[in-house]
Amino acid sequence: MKKILFAASEGVPFIKTGGLADVVGSLPKCIDSQYFDVRVIMPKYACMKDAMKEKMEYVTHFYMDYNWQNVYVGVLGAKVEGIQYYFIDNETYFSGMKCYSDDPLWEIERYGFFSKALLSALPLLGFRPDVIHCHDWQTGLVPVYLKERFQGDEFFRGIKSVITIHNLKFQGKWDTKTVQSITGLPESYFTPDKLEAYKDANLLKGGIVYADAVTTVSDTYAEEIKTDFYGEGLNGLLTARSGDLRGIVNGIDYDDFNPETDKYIVKQYNAVNFRKEKVKNKRALQKELGLNQDDRKMMIGIVSRLTDQKGFDLIAHVMDELCQDDVQLVILGTGEEKYENMFRHFDWKYGDKVSANIFYSEELSHKVYASCDAFLMPSLFEPCGLSQLMSLRYGTVPIVRETGGLKDTVQPYNEYESTGTGFSFTNYNAHEMLNTIRYAEQIYYDKKREWNKIVDRAMAADFSWNVSAKKYQEMYDWLIG
Repeated sequence: MKKILFAASEGVPFIKTGGLADVVGSLPKCIDSQYFDVRVIMPKYACMKDAMKEKMEYVTHFYMDYNWQNVYVGVLGAKVEGIQYYFIDNETYFSGMKCYSDDPLWEIERYGFFSKALLSALPLLGFRPDVIHCHDWQTGLVPVYLKERFQGDEFFRGIKSVITIHNLKFQGKWDTKTVQSITGLPESYFTPDKLEAYKDANLLKGGIVYADAVTTVSDTYAEEIKTDFYGEGLNGLLTARSGDLRGIVNGIDYDDFNPETDKYIVKQYNAVNFRKEKVKNKRALQKELGLNQDDRKMMIGIVSRLTDQKGFDLIAHVMDELCQDDVQLVILGTGEEKYENMFRHFDWKYGDKVSANIFYSEELSHKVYASCDAFLMPSLFEPCGLSQLMSLRYGTVPIVRETGGLKDTVQPYNEYESTGTGFSFTNYNAHEMLNTIRYAEQIYYDKKREWNKIVDRAMAADFSWNVSAKKYQEMYDWLIG
């Protein structure tokens, strides 16, 4: 039995702020438990729901030297859906009202503590992993500490590490002297070939340098991050490590996102009966949101963080033009104030065709995926993206920009060959996006049979975790050797 430990700052069902938590919650369940014992370790945040905290049991505690102090480390455990979870407990570091704070130095101190504590706890857990699978910069110091101070101990010798980059934009950077003092790492580790980048210490860079393998969440993104535009200053290092870098696209949980069993939607449907049943969800949503009730009206959905990364500057540029078209727009999400206000404005101006829901609701998100005809996602960059996978699953045709995981998962419609699962455009340009939306409108209104075939193919695509889990298993086997 090969042993794998996932180390991450968040994971479903305990705590979630973004897609990382979905990966950490779903992937371990899909890895073959006949051959792999996969466990997960994360911080025990005070802001976790009480119902989840009640599942946790005390395992052990000890004191550890960190940031010039002798610091308490508590370890709790819980078993959920067959997966063993561990939690690192320290009230100073993890007692905030939110999972993350807005203070970058405090974040580095907290997650440096977490990285060292989880390694220190391993011998007390009776679990020696063959591979520690680290996720994003918050666990970037795990491969560093593993090579720097734990290799001398017989227990740790030969443990491999892999780091997955979910979003290269976030790296954990601060000045080298301060980070060296906090982490206790030797000065020799803060050089340009190790943790130092552009005069700062960089925790993600440390993880990439010291991990035995590096992954990211789609093939295209793995190539993109070797370029200046997408590389966020680390493209040289990622190019140097390209032999150990692989892209494995994320999946989604096909039980949670299933139009046939979804408890949030008015009318359940499947790939066979969607032509008759899917529209009943549209009707109900139009009524709920106060939009014109019209089965034939093309409805376009957006479920997203409202940020520049997600392409909302393109939408802002052509929103007035788009609202002249015979479409309805349903927006769900929160983010930058300028975009929140922009959508509120258009909701006010075109109340019968634009519905701006500036909050987040799991229930409403499922209704949007099930009710809309198309789903718009014009990202500037998108390491993987999950919304387009959900929309494919629900037969809601994605309209995306060809970047990262969007390019890998949405096959553009080709009217001559009658292939494709969505619509896409190449350049980051507002009118190119608008033209693509209008092409989709044309097919929707004038070639309904063709549109339904696109839906057929979209619903037949398989982006469940099972496909990706096999690729992770191959990587673990390769690492363990």
